[in-house]
Amino acid sequence: MDKNKYLIPLQIGVITISDTRTENNDKSGKILVDNLNSVGHNLVKKVIYPDNIYQIRAVISQWIADDTIQVILTTGGTGVTGRDGTPEAIKPLLDKEIEGFGEIFRMISYQKIKTSTIQSRCLAGVANGTYIFCLPGSCSACKTGWEIIKEQLDSRNMPCNLAQLIPRLMEKN
Repeated sequence: MDKNKYLIPLQIGVITISDTRTENNDKSGKILVDNLNSVGHNLVKKVIYPDNIYQIRAVISQWIADDTIQVILTTGGTGVTGRDGTPEAIKPLLDKEIEGFGEIFRMISYQKIKTSTIQSRCLAGVANGTYIFCLPGSCSACKTGWEIIKEQLDSRNMPCNLAQLIPRLMEKN
């Protein structure tokens, strides 16, 4: 961490994907919002959408087309049940997948929940210059995921971070 640099605040949207969560009981979404605010980033939008691939894809598409949103965090819909469709909704929208995020998440998660971590289909990628991180819906998973994400969204993190790449995400060959 380069303590001589200032954090460059990023503009972040949070989407909770659930058929049962409301603003009153959305603990995972609240964890993400509280954490991003506590380190100095800005919440641009927060919504709750049902586990529906097409509704998820529609809102993500709108947000990746919105120049005011640099990062999207989702929570929920990454499991293996019939209603869990977040990866299927988002993967077709990605320009590039960041495979290391899911690998690191499951490695850290294994320390807590052992082999149950194989049920997590969390993922990350870039679409239209916007970072997207898809986390499981549990509070513990959101805390674990944020510990990975926060360092990569911190422009002071060395030797490198995702935040410093934002101006270059739209470069073409």
